Amino acid sequence: MVENKNSLKGHSVFLENREEMKITGVEEVDSYNENTVILSTIKGGINIKGQGLSINKLNLDDGSLLISGTINSLIYISKGGEPKNLMGKLFK
Repeated sequence: MVENKNSLKGHSVFLENREEMKITGVEEVDSYNENTVILSTIKGGINIKGQGLSINKLNLDDGSLLISGTINSLIYISKGGEPKNLMGKLFK
């Protein structure tokens, strides 16, 4: 059985002063611009919204990502593609 190297490591999110975010367990960055970063982690997808966002460091070998800018929100997306919150369930 072949396992992804990142699946052996954990997933974490560190946010400092809403200006710098470090994420581990990253598998892929699906898309990004200065207002949105969408990525896949070992625990599902993440949608990050803000202003002036930039990816300063991306290392898929160890699954780490460093984002800077003004971070306004972080939403986890389940593997099925639906948000894991009550509002997402109400407005399917």
